[in-house]
Amino acid sequence: GFAVGNERVIAALHPETRAIAINRPGWDGASEPLDLPGNAAAALRSLDARGIDRATIVGHSLGAAIAAWLAAHHPERVRALVLASPAANRDSLYALDRLLAAPVAGYVTTVAALAGVGLALAASPLRRLAAGGLSIDEHYLKAASRRLLEPASWRAHLAEQRALVKDLPALEQHLPRISAPTTILVGAGDRIVPVASARRLATQIPGAQLELVSGAGHLLPQRHPQRLAEVIAAALDDASPRF
Repeated sequence: GFAVGNERVIAALHPETRAIAINRPGWDGASEPLDLPGNAAAALRSLDARGIDRATIVGHSLGAAIAAWLAAHHPERVRALVLASPAANRDSLYALDRLLAAPVAGYVTTVAALAGVGLALAASPLRRLAAGGLSIDEHYLKAASRRLLEPASWRAHLAEQRALVKDLPALEQHLPRISAPTTILVGAGDRIVPVASARRLATQIPGAQLELVSGAGHLLPQRHPQRLAEVIAAALDDASPRF
């Protein structure tokens, strides 16, 4: 999940907007990580627990694939859909994604990458430098450092990479079934998810609208929460009943 990103986006929404943030299973160190159908089912359980029949569903990166799966298979629960920096089709995968999904090499690469970043962020000078350069709160980076050094995070990341490679072909087949009004938001400088994949995604989901954020990268919730909140607010307004 992106807990601090969630907080920033929620804070930027209208105070009367009811918003909940759902952490993906596997990242708490207690539950097991799940594939796309499993994550979608977990999201439904969270809605059920709060008595929410229909909602505007927002997903970032892999979360966008989960949101799209939910919209394709449970259209009665989705009023509108907002997909930010979406990794929701096969075009969003790089060769590195497939390497990270490999049985042995994937785990070694995942540990090296996540632990390396975690150790770098654990150093105060580097963390302050990153916070200033990325315009991200240092508290968030410190928490991220701790999480990236936890074996549970390595296992969750590896499981989710495998789920992406395994489940994206099936998701692509079901994208045309999405009936909820959909907005796709992507940073024009995104280096994690190719912008071209977002353009294609907009043709795969019927009626989807694509919006590019100039000068933005992949971390839209963390660095551009106001813009994402504006898109969510517009989706909420468009999905509201008209009398």
